[in-house]
Amino acid sequence: MIRIEHLRKTYGTLVAVDDLSLEVEPGTVFGFLGRNGAGKTTTIRMMTGLLEPTAGTVTLGGHDIRRAPEAAKALTGYLPDHPFLYDKLTGFELLRFVGSLYGLGAADGTRRAAQLLEQFGLGRVAGELTETLSHGMRQRLALAAALVHRPRVLILDEPMVGLDPEGALELRLLLRQLAADGVTIFLSTHSLAVAEELSHRIGIIDRGRLVALGTLEALRARARRDGGADGASLEAVFLDILNAPDGDVPT
Repeated sequence: MIRIEHLRKTYGTLVAVDDLSLEVEPGTVFGFLGRNGAGKTTTIRMMTGLLEPTAGTVTLGGHDIRRAPEAAKALTGYLPDHPFLYDKLTGFELLRFVGSLYGLGAADGTRRAAQLLEQFGLGRVAGELTETLSHGMRQRLALAAALVHRPRVLILDEPMVGLDPEGALELRLLLRQLAADGVTIFLSTHSLAVAEELSHRIGIIDRGRLVALGTLEALRARARRDGGADGASLEAVFLDILNAPDGDVPT
């Protein structure tokens, strides 16, 4: 599971993330939404240990990311908004290398790399340098690298960027299956249709503060109280909440 408690990040007088607290249970897809600059990526970088929080804690699978970073990262897969790939490695070499970082032996790493390359439709380009791959293929490869060690927590920052419709559909099906297998998924995305389709619970952050938290039905109920329509799409609910006066955060 994921537990975030009173997380805060400041840069001088700028408050990027302000007293953020939430929990994500195993097997849950949690949609993390907000405008550009709302604090989503800053939150994720603190969750993954890439950025030191000003205050607060993040616990991944029972491990505090600051006190036990190796244990927390060993069970976590992370796809950043701008993935870095080693351009002079082939796709196959990259996955074997990442697997070795997580302690996969040579035989298991080779099997796992081959399996993921086929699963993500990259088998025919497995021997090509990553620098020669299209943007969409690089995105698929980066996601495969995040999954190579079979993580129990998966943190995704805009995973749909660069994917064609077929790739986006395959990713949605994969995330559903991973959640059904008990993987905890933290999904930050600007694609509200994807968040609506996949998310069991949703959090909306605005100017660093969590302004809404709950199931889609709970957020719709809040929108109705604010004058929204019954059965509204997540897009309509999202805009309604961001444009409404400050209120209580539903749980």
